[in-house]
Amino acid sequence: MAGRFITVEGIEGVGKSTQIDFLRGLLEARGVPVTVTREPGGTPLGEAIRSLLLDRRHTGMAADTELLLMFAARAQHLAEVIRPALAAGRWVLCDRFTDATYAYQGAGRGIGPGRIAVLEDFVQDGLRPDLTILLDAPVATGLARAGRRGPGDRFERETVNFFERVRAGYLQRASAEPGRFRVIDAGRRRGEVEAALAQVLDGYCRSIGKGA
Repeated sequence: MAGRFITVEGIEGVGKSTQIDFLRGLLEARGVPVTVTREPGGTPLGEAIRSLLLDRRHTGMAADTELLLMFAARAQHLAEVIRPALAAGRWVLCDRFTDATYAYQGAGRGIGPGRIAVLEDFVQDGLRPDLTILLDAPVATGLARAGRRGPGDRFERETVNFFERVRAGYLQRASAEPGRFRVIDAGRRRGEVEAALAQVLDGYCRSIGKGA
């Protein structure tokens, strides 16, 4: 069985970690071998880079530095985790991937999509997610939820306007690629979000001949 690459995207506070656990349970119930991972991170080296990126002390980090660190972590992630898992026939569930780069470093920081695309082509060599689930919620809702987790990291301490740009960037990408993206209203109650996720996953599995 061929491996599949599913990414879950969204701004802070939309419940990605919780819903990825839910998706893993659904897939495992179907007998699908699953690897769950995250970006930036997913490997020892990637997690070290993640710590640099999220550290609140690095307030002067240049946007280009941030972008290059993201792709450095991604290159290691692909080599060490994602590509081997897919080659072994596993399904990979990833908390954020390159769509996040276009949203955060692109729409959020103002780096042109063409510059990001050059790195995407170089690092990924054509590999893209088979399915991307965008958990979407108003910025105020997401930040309020994230704020309950404690002191924010370097990204969580950004302005509301920054996150409005990020959210708009995500929605623009989803609109441009409706065949790959599924947008779910994550501002609803958890049970409602899970029901929508189950429906999306069921539809996807049926479309590739992996029905219940």
